[in-house]
Amino acid sequence: MKNVETSQMEGHEKKMPYNLREKKQKNAAYRGLIRPELADELYEKILSIILLQKRYRDPDFTAVKLAEELNTNTRYLSAVINSRFGINFSSLLNENRIRDAKHLMTDKRYADNTIEEISAMVGFANRQSFYAAFYKYVGETPHSFRKKNMHK
Repeated sequence: MKNVETSQMEGHEKKMPYNLREKKQKNAAYRGLIRPELADELYEKILSIILLQKRYRDPDFTAVKLAEELNTNTRYLSAVINSRFGINFSSLLNENRIRDAKHLMTDKRYADNTIEEISAMVGFANRQSFYAAFYKYVGETPHSFRKKNMHK
């Protein structure tokens, strides 16, 4: 069951599954407020915490928790993430969660795990958010992806 939203785009309709919306470009005025040296230092720490420590696997991991851990505020943290990664905090987590999920879904060691179990393993709080994020980043459902890629 897909929720389908219709958006007007250049005179023709485009269907967007899972209530996804077209990405809007925003003016990033905050980028000029970031001190490069501090931003570089925070960038390295963010990489370490989110990617190396795999904190994205914690469904309760928030920008507030990360900011506290880095002794900064969420506004500055968000500015650094946006300027250095080109995406927001939740997209950074979700991209890594989806990359991890794709790996687990094609690894024979996890063949007996359900898609919902894998979703929980990579940090999604619920099935709905996992399916929506997976479709957004991969362009197909987790079930379809697994079915096509499990035999490789």
